[in-house]
Amino acid sequence: MGKKGEGFFLNRLRAHVRVQPPTTTSHHSCSQEPPNASTESKGRRIMVVVDSCAEAKNALLWTLSHCAQPQDFILLLHFLKARPSQSGALATGEEESCDRYTTSKAYQKVSTLRNICELRKPEVKTEMVVVQGEEKGPTIVKEARERGASLLVLGQKKQHATWRLLMIWASQARPLTKTDTVEYCINNAPCMAIAVRKRGKKVGGYTLTTKRHKDFWLLA
Repeated sequence: MGKKGEGFFLNRLRAHVRVQPPTTTSHHSCSQEPPNASTESKGRRIMVVVDSCAEAKNALLWTLSHCAQPQDFILLLHFLKARPSQSGALATGEEESCDRYTTSKAYQKVSTLRNICELRKPEVKTEMVVVQGEEKGPTIVKEARERGASLLVLGQKKQHATWRLLMIWASQARPLTKTDTVEYCINNAPCMAIAVRKRGKKVGGYTLTTKRHKDFWLLA
């Protein structure tokens, strides 16, 4: 990508993401409840898709250091695969109990990431949401639309060229995978969606992918 293209991408990125150095303030607020109307009018709702993988944590850290401002609101979204329905009253009771346990464990995982938000950006409000669905990509896009997300951030794993070719070849014969989920969200999200991948220690920085730009290296 030439300098002119890089400049255009960074200007567009700053307009949506507000790439700025971290700021500090004495105010502290973290809530699991949606913000009120006055809060939404002043800041943006940044949705970060999280799970137990390192890629999700790196995406959150990038969001905190490069995106979130005091007036913004971060929504940590964790997806759970919906279980197939079982017949019978006993089976239904067991299913509900299992769902409650699974959801509780998911909230515990997300709570750890929320603590990171409190430490890194105590002035930014944070909400935890655990949702269930049949397919991850469409569920994330649906939540982003219904919750009025201004920006969607997802972690992305590094893929070798051979693996990418295999995925393209097999894409017509298999269901969506985690990697497909990232691409689906980028192409279908109602807001700007960014896939974030942390580069190695020797190189440093992050690789960003949006709908118009793939693997843009941001040295920061």
